[in-house]
Amino acid sequence: MLIRDMRTQLGDTQSEFAARYQIPFRTVQNWEAGIRTPPAYVLALLEQRIREDLVNRKTVALPAYDPKKPDLPKRGDYIGARSWLKAIRACFPEEIVFALDDALMCQGSFGGHSDEYVVWVYGDNHATRYNGVVVLGNHISPRCVREEDGLKFTDFNRTLSDALANESILDMQGITEALSKYYYSNNESLEGVFVAPEYQERFETLVDEAMDYYNS
Repeated sequence: MLIRDMRTQLGDTQSEFAARYQIPFRTVQNWEAGIRTPPAYVLALLEQRIREDLVNRKTVALPAYDPKKPDLPKRGDYIGARSWLKAIRACFPEEIVFALDDALMCQGSFGGHSDEYVVWVYGDNHATRYNGVVVLGNHISPRCVREEDGLKFTDFNRTLSDALANESILDMQGITEALSKYYYSNNESLEGVFVAPEYQERFETLVDEAMDYYNS
């Protein structure tokens, strides 16, 4: 697979692709222009990482505020997370699926913050025409999506996997609270919860943090 094909599958610009995999920007440019050819082992490693990222939808960075873009409704103007998310949903003619903390709010396992700014979704890239919107991916399996009260959102396991994939830029308070609530509302059991093998060690630590959170 060509480097450009890999990059476009992720929806990254050249600079985003370079930052994602810690490759010098000029090197990515030269690869795509055919000036240089990456070694076969580098291509193989990139293909493996990209397959993982297409599943886990890792995001490089949070969006910077753009004064040219419109703002979404403010969280502090609404009573209850779902009422705010319904107002957000009404801004988009296209279909969106809420993810990460917003999915947890839809599930009722996290109340969010009064100064909430970032909105995580699966959907069309045009959703980023609003400030604060992060599109994790353009497509998601219907098997990972739930719908309640007119809102579509990722199920708990998908939300957990997305959180672990994006931990470097995500405030993990929401997933910690949600995991704690899941554990103690299911007779101190995590039956039905699973993560990809590469996240298993971190997941075990997160479970300990969730238990400590509940008992604090």
